[in-house]
Amino acid sequence: MDADGFADLAGRVESEIRKVIVGQRELVRDVLAGLFAEGHVLLEGVPGLGKTVLLRTLGEALHLTFTRVQCTPDLMPADIVGTTVLGEAMEATFRQGPVFTQLLLADEINRATPKTQSALLEAMAERRVTVGGVTRDLPRPFFVMATQNPIEMEGTYPLPEAQLDRFLVKVLVPLPTADDLVDILDRTTGVDTPIAEPVATDRDLVAAIRLVREVPIASHVTRHVVDLVEASHPTSATAPDVVRRYVAHGSSPRGAQSLVLLSKVYALFDGRLQASVEDVRAAAYPCLRHRLVLGYEALPAGIVPDDVIDAVLEAVPVPGPPVKGAV
Repeated sequence: MDADGFADLAGRVESEIRKVIVGQRELVRDVLAGLFAEGHVLLEGVPGLGKTVLLRTLGEALHLTFTRVQCTPDLMPADIVGTTVLGEAMEATFRQGPVFTQLLLADEINRATPKTQSALLEAMAERRVTVGGVTRDLPRPFFVMATQNPIEMEGTYPLPEAQLDRFLVKVLVPLPTADDLVDILDRTTGVDTPIAEPVATDRDLVAAIRLVREVPIASHVTRHVVDLVEASHPTSATAPDVVRRYVAHGSSPRGAQSLVLLSKVYALFDGRLQASVEDVRAAAYPCLRHRLVLGYEALPAGIVPDDVIDAVLEAVPVPGPPVKGAV
């Protein structure tokens, strides 16, 4: 696949999603970016904003095996990864759970208990699961698309930092605009319900994912990624005052990997074959907001992760290209 083929594939998938989802351009763009970077995506927003509809529509637009898990407090780890059962002849047989798929929608993931949430850790990190001492590979490509309600809402359990780190991006779902809400009402209160048709196969996705990995990134752009991640740590000499006062732990190295991969996808979205500093800075919010652990002083001060990222982007200067003509 070349850049034109990538743009055609991304356009076809987005067009199918647009049949169902109104507005939310940046949201759809970041979800697709996570898909083409072969990363897991976490959507956060209050109930009723269409998080589940978006991810379900994405599953319908792709020729992938697709399963959905509705997370509840009584959901057990075996309900996700599977379990060993005894047959009529008393032979032990492994019964696969819904995680054995290519696209798993974990709806309201933070309503499951921490024990059940952790059942997805190995699957998300290594794309395999271990049950009863036996490790089984998952199909490829494999994506976890999860939704969660804000943690202040009743009946939610905060995801552990180790699991949050496995998500390539965390995307916030905003309220629709007034004009978009009018379109939503027109589409959803009539007789006909719009649906998406499959327009991409797993082979298309694998080719697109490979192309993303092949996109080059200049050394000064990579250095800028490292500078941003380093400045997110309160012990760093380059950390701004907001980080020193309100951040307990900064981004992990996975945050830097996410920045590089998402920047490459952004470049391909714009028809470029090289990631730029602007791509990196645009990717900072979805890649870093869930990897910053804020201290207890942040809550009474009204500081949220995006405020910290604002300060980091302001504190870390934009590097110039090392040679004329570079980006």
